[in-house]
Parts: sequence; C-alpha cells; structure tokens
Amino acid sequence: MNEVEWTRRQFLLTAAEASLATAFSWAADPGWFERPMRWAQLVFTEDDPANPRFDPRFWIELFARTHCDAVNLSAGGCVAYYPTRIPYHHRSRWLGSRDLFGEFYEACRKLGMVVVARTDPHSVTDEAAQAHPEWIQRLPDGSLRPHWATPGRWVTCALGPYNFEFMTEVHREIVSLYRVDGIFANRWSGHGICYCEFCQRAFYDRHHRPLPQREDPSDPSWNLYRLWRQERLFELWQLWDRAIRDIHPAARFIANAGGGALSPLDMKTIGQLAETLFADRQARSGLIPPWAAGKNAKEFRAALGTKPVAGITSVGFEERYRWKDSVQSPVELQLWMADGVANGLRPWFVKFGGVVYDDRWVRPIEEFYRWHHRCERYLRNEQPLARVAMVYSQKTAWYYGGREARARVEDHILGFYHALIEARIPFEMVHDGLLDTVTPERYRTLVLPNIAALSDAECDALRQFVRSGGSLVATFETSLYDEFGRRRRDFGLADLFGVSWTGRSETGIRNAYLTLRADPVTGRRHPLLNGLEDARRIIYGTQRVDVRPLRQSLPAPLTLVPSYPDLPMEEVYPRQPETDIAEVYLQEIGPGRVVYFPWDIDRTFWEILAVEHGKLLANAVRWATNEPPLVEVLGPGLIEVTIWRQKNSVTIHLVNLTNPMAMKGPCREVIPIGPLKVRVRLPGSAKLRKAHLLVQGEPVQVRRNEDVWELAVPSVGIHEVVALDLAS
Repeated sequence: MNEVEWTRRQFLLTAAEASLATAFSWAADPGWFERPMRWAQLVFTEDDPANPRFDPRFWIELFARTHCDAVNLSAGGCVAYYPTRIPYHHRSRWLGSRDLFGEFYEACRKLGMVVVARTDPHSVTDEAAQAHPEWIQRLPDGSLRPHWATPGRWVTCALGPYNFEFMTEVHREIVSLYRVDGIFANRWSGHGICYCEFCQRAFYDRHHRPLPQREDPSDPSWNLYRLWRQERLFELWQLWDRAIRDIHPAARFIANAGGGALSPLDMKTIGQLAETLFADRQARSGLIPPWAAGKNAKEFRAALGTKPVAGITSVGFEERYRWKDSVQSPVELQLWMADGVANGLRPWFVKFGGVVYDDRWVRPIEEFYRWHHRCERYLRNEQPLARVAMVYSQKTAWYYGGREARARVEDHILGFYHALIEARIPFEMVHDGLLDTVTPERYRTLVLPNIAALSDAECDALRQFVRSGGSLVATFETSLYDEFGRRRRDFGLADLFGVSWTGRSETGIRNAYLTLRADPVTGRRHPLLNGLEDARRIIYGTQRVDVRPLRQSLPAPLTLVPSYPDLPMEEVYPRQPETDIAEVYLQEIGPGRVVYFPWDIDRTFWEILAVEHGKLLANAVRWATNEPPLVEVLGPGLIEVTIWRQKNSVTIHLVNLTNPMAMKGPCREVIPIGPLKVRVRLPGSAKLRKAHLLVQGEPVQVRRNEDVWELAVPSVGIHEVVALDLAS
C-alpha cells in the first residue's frame, strides 16, 4: 500500500469516526432544519449602513409578502455589520454606532423566521495583514497574495491560524450576541495552494515532503496535499460547529460546500457531517442547461439523503464578468427555481447589496414564492420514487480526470443526464462511496457514465446489486481503473460486462459508424433500437476501448464500421463496410440485466446531441430496468419529469424546458406546451382519492385503466405539478 493510498484510507476512517460521533451527539438536539421551506439571503455591502437608498423596511416587507420562513444575513468576516469587539475584525466604515445585523435579526425574528448569519473569511484589510502577516496566503515565491478584485485587501490562508483561531472567535461572538440558528461560511475553504509558513511546516510534518508546485494528479505530493487539505477543512468544520454549539446547542455550522463529481471535498463525508446544506449553483452561465439546477439537487441528495437542501438562486447573472447588480429575465429566474423545486430543493433567492438599483426581479420572486407557499404540503417530499439512478464518482474526477476532469468525466455525466431528461425518465443520483447501501428495492437500474475509477469493494457492491436483481448500464472505461486512478489489467466489472480488455484503446476517431442489426435468428430488432426502425447506419463516437467477449452474449444490435478517410472526397468510402465487432454488450444475469457500451457514446452525445445516441442511451436504460414505468408523459416538448411521495400524496413535476435558449440562458419567453397525457402507476397499495394541477389550480379528471391512472394536462408554461391525493 503506497503513501497516498494509506493516507486516503486513514482520512476516510478518521472522517467517518468523527462524523458518527457528531451524528450521535446531534441526535438529541432540537432540529430546526426541516421547518424552513423558503429562504431569502441579503448580502450587505460595506456602504449599506449609511446609503440613503438602502431601505430596510423594503426587505422586511418583502420577506413577509413572500412567506419566507428563513433568512441568511451578512454578519462578519470580511466586514462586520455589528459592533464587534474583536481586534482586526473590520467593522463597516459606515456602521457608526449602528448594529445593522442586529436590526435585521430582530425584525426577522418578529416574523418567526429562522436566522442564519453569513460570514466570509477569505480576505482582510491592509491593517490586519500588516499586524498578522501569518494570516495571509503566500504565493510560491513567498510573497503575500493580494486580493484579485479589491485593492487594499489580502487573501487569507484557509488552513492556518486565521480560520482556526481568529474566525473561531468571530463565530463565538456572533452566536453569543445573537441567538442565531447557524453560521453559514462563504469562501471558507481557500483559493489554491498556500505556501505560508504554517502550511509548509504542517504539510512537511505530516508527509515529510514540500508542498506541491501545482495541481497535478500524477504528482504524489499533490494527491497527498489534496487529502491533507480535506483533513484540515473537515477539522475546521467540526471546530466551528463545536464552538457554535457550546454556546447555542441547537445551532449549526453550515459550510458553503458540496456538489457533484468535480467537487474538491468528499461528498460522502459532507453528507455525514451536515444536517442541512445550501446548494450554491446560483444561475446558468455559458452553455449550462436549465436542468443544471435539478442536477445539483440530485448530487446533494445522493450524499445527504432526505436531509433538507436549499437551492440558491441569484437574481442576477452568474457569468464570469461578475455583474453582481444585474437582473435576469423573469422566465429564467422562475425556470431555475422550478427545476430545483421539481428535484427537491427548497427555494432560496439571494440579492447582493441592500440597494435595489433594478427591481424587475421582485415580481417573479414574489409570484413563485407565493405559489410555493400555497402548495407547501405537496412540496414537503418524503421520498423520490424514481427507479433509475446515475452514479457519480469524485475519485474518478480526482485521480482519473485530473486537470481534464470536465472533459474526461463530467461530459460523460452531462450527456447521459440529458439523454434521460429527453426520454422523460425520472432518475436520481448515487455517490460511488455509498454503492454498498443501494438495493434493487430502491433502484432497479444504476447508470455508470464512464465511472472509470472504482475500488474492488465498489465493484463487489455492484456485483451484489446485480445478483440481487438489479441492472447496470455502463459506458467506455468504467471500472478499468482502481480508486486511485491506476489502470487495471482488465475491467473490475469484466464478469458483468461479459468482455475483457485487450490492452488496446483508440482516441481521436473520425468518420466511423455503426451498423444496426436485427437478430439473425428471429429477424427482429432488439428493443435497444426502438425508434430507429428506418436507420441502417448511424455515426459512432470518438474514443473506444478494444474488448473481446468472455462468453456468448445476446446478439449484438450494433457493430462497428471502422474509420475511413474523410478527404479528399474521392477517398470517402468505407474500407470495411461490415464487421462483426460488437459495440454494445447485453447480458441477462438472473433477473438483472447489464448493458455495456465500450465507447464514449454519452460524451459524444453531449458534444453533438445526435438524436440516435440519445435514443440508444434511453433504450438501454428502459431495457435494463425491465419493469413498467411508474410515470409516462406523452405529448410534445422537452420536459423534465420527476415523481415524489409525500405523507398523503404523490406529485409529478413537469418542467417545460422547450425553448430555443434551452442550452444557453437566459430564456426570453415562456413557450407553452401541451396537451400532455400523463399515465401513472401508484406505488404499493396506494389508492387515489382525487387529482389536481397545482400551478393552474384546477382539478383534473382521472381515468383508470387496470393498474394505470390516466389524466390530461391541457398545457404547461414553465412548470406544472400533478398532485395525486391518496386515500388515508
């Protein structure tokens, strides 16, 4: 066992022990976490206390009108908005004798709101830096790191005495002065490698080597540093939580942390430590689809289970140019929130700065929040009912993807994710560290979009899942590497895939194709090819692993037409028009089924969105799942479908993603779709009492056809929710 492997296992063991102890000690505490359903956040700017355009009454009245039951307010860190007594805790220059945080705290408490204080410890003023240079992040040449945006400020070291000592005292002071329900820390985890004296000494004492010079997964020092950094940050998390709870036992430290495969902190550990979290993907930028809000929800839920998660929505743009006082279009704002709510997030809007320069965001926020309040009992979800789950792997991103993780890891996830959205298949996400907890009773099918790095134990958990009746759909290099990104001699799941790796792989493939074949015995096409009845040949991907079958599998419906020249045009003809090289392997293992694509079908789909690839991915999941769907939605449009169980109801969310700006926001207008036919099978022995549409506010007629309930939805604007009340 090498040093990186030993360190990682020790880290996971220590984190697990700490989180179990923390979870046990929290069990007896009164929990406020489940109560808030609608959050607001107001991030003060330093001049707000004296700005004549800043109107506190506007904000308090807005919180009341929108039925907000929780608020996150700036308190301290970079700037203190209360009369702090801690030296070098910079009070707003405009605060005077005022207590801005305290004023808002009291007003929000009168509204019955949960109050969480926001701190931001990532920078300090010149005065603090001169007095405490040991607080400041150092660059590789040893110089202090100036703030990248604001002259006169300096970036702090997240792993040393500034956070562990100074900010601990700040948090104690805030909780002592105001009985807040929690402290939420923004930008608390650092900005790159710090070369200060503390970090150099502490890392050397632990690993007897200098700090790495760059982020490079091929460098053992970087991998050790990444694990050491996690240890320090989780230690800091628990330190701040203990400090807060020593004063107010019901309060919590809530880190701004978490996300999907590309998240730098282990989501499994985060899920164990946190009672609640706030998903900080605030809006779209670049070519991010609107379903990204729901993806963030699923990624958090994969680690937190049923613990409440709020989804932060910025009223402004989130592009790299940082227009913090901007306003998004009303459609974009409501669509982002709707997709989050459809996937289990509790809405949270954030406004940067107390002065409202442009109030066009107010109406769409009010409309959505008032609707959410009116329908609250149908939005207190107890369990998602999806039978399909997609696995995501941080280890694959860290050790296999490295600096190319977005292309090598995330693009596979995004492609398969979009294919399932288009197919209207409800699905969840699963963290690979929790595969041993997944059973076919919960999810019938697990999707593995190039989950390249899997441990032997995780491979065994997947085997047990299939032996128990579950199914898998996997692509490309899934399980070809161990959990540290070291390539195996063969797939860890070779027995399930029914193939062995030959040791050869191809990249940069151009102008290759697939032949679609019928079963040579029956003459019928496999269900994998449903919807492609008129297609004989379709495009291939750009990367493949060469495999040989281990045994006789089902007849291959897809075979390779190898790449051939694409110029000059006179040479563009196939050198091998037909081969028997299978490009999908289908296995039936007891009641379970396994589909394996030895090429980058999901990544290629994300890049070019070829309709045939999307159909193949969706059909693979349907064939593997091999059971009647709980919900089907028939009709036009691009729609995300989710299905939830509440205490006395089932809800089906329909999010309308049909828009020419679907893949690049902001949307310009609502393009209604419909009519739609919804067919649903109620879980277990549940009986339907009545049905209605929560957005249109109208009852709906339901017709029963054996075990299927059918209803019509006349139209969907941004979002519609079919609520099915169950007989008690």
